Amino acid sequence: MGPGAALHFEIEKSTDQSANRVTTIRCQGKLVSDTVPQMKELIKPLIPIGGRNVLDLNDLSLLDSSGLGALVSLKASAIKQGYCTLELVNIMPRVLDLLRVTSLTQLFSS
Repeated sequence: MGPGAALHFEIEKSTDQSANRVTTIRCQGKLVSDTVPQMKELIKPLIPIGGRNVLDLNDLSLLDSSGLGALVSLKASAIKQGYCTLELVNIMPRVLDLLRVTSLTQLFSS
């Protein structure tokens, strides 16, 4: 991992009103090329299990093109599985701007 590149997670498991599985992953730090493998290692095994996977990006301080690519890849995997959702919540304004500039807001709004 490069100097200053750190990504930490807090994971909370719960159920929604319909008793569906919900896993909330609070991301803190930088989602950049050095930390993408860490993110994928955490999220990929959750996708085949199904349910809602919610990425809380409130404390994400930096997202680069590699991090954006990882989010898109994970979202595509969730869509392909069909019984899993991957949602982004509490998106910081600069991350939201990046999603808008790259025309990805619609992908993550569903």
